[in-house]
Amino acid sequence: MNGLRDKVILVTGAASGLGYADAELLTESGATVVMTDINEDSGKAVADRLGNLFLVQNVADEHRWSEVMLEIRDRFGRLDGLVNNAGIAPIADIETTTTEVWRQTLAVHLDGTFFGCQTALGLMKESGGGSIVNMSSTAALIGIPDYLAYSAAKGGIRSMTKAIAVHCRRKKLRIRCNSVHPGSINTPMVQNAVKDLMNIELDPNDEKKRKAMGIGEPRDVAAMVAYLLSDESKHVNGAEMVVDNADTIV
Repeated sequence: MNGLRDKVILVTGAASGLGYADAELLTESGATVVMTDINEDSGKAVADRLGNLFLVQNVADEHRWSEVMLEIRDRFGRLDGLVNNAGIAPIADIETTTTEVWRQTLAVHLDGTFFGCQTALGLMKESGGGSIVNMSSTAALIGIPDYLAYSAAKGGIRSMTKAIAVHCRRKKLRIRCNSVHPGSINTPMVQNAVKDLMNIELDPNDEKKRKAMGIGEPRDVAAMVAYLLSDESKHVNGAEMVVDNADTIV
């Protein structure tokens, strides 16, 4: 992807799934990638594999966000991109969602995205601009009954993204903010959901079954993320980019 070389980009939830795919493609495109995750062992292993910096981070911890941004400023002197990717997806509907599950899900998704955007803006303004990509979901567009808290959180991210985009434009900050809305993608999260809800074991390497079930690949989403972070998308701001092979319109 052109327009990414030498950019400093932070990706949260980067130890596996979509976050890892994002970090991998961004690294291949010449960006300097900082990978964070709550899973320290896996995070360090994959960051070492890609030659990237890894930092342990619970995105729901406001203070940790300040520490991560200070580390990036000290090491690289700038921040050009942020991917708010970290998330959880507990299976529970309106009748079975507990208060604990509700609050934890919103803390990771909504608090984490809010803290990330707020702290990134400060460093991006110093850097002369930047691009924020917030990972939402098709659940924000249609709602998924078995993922009540997740659907609510992703809907909040969708609206938050648009509010931030308009704010940055009004303030002439040269910072863009867009959301990405994947459908079913072949990640550990989706594999677990298919097993729990459909009683189907989805082998991540079984491409034939994956395609038959209409499940995409992490790189399908990573390509969209890379585009939104690149200079090639300089006029794309406040958009919701759906990556679902038309699932939400058929």
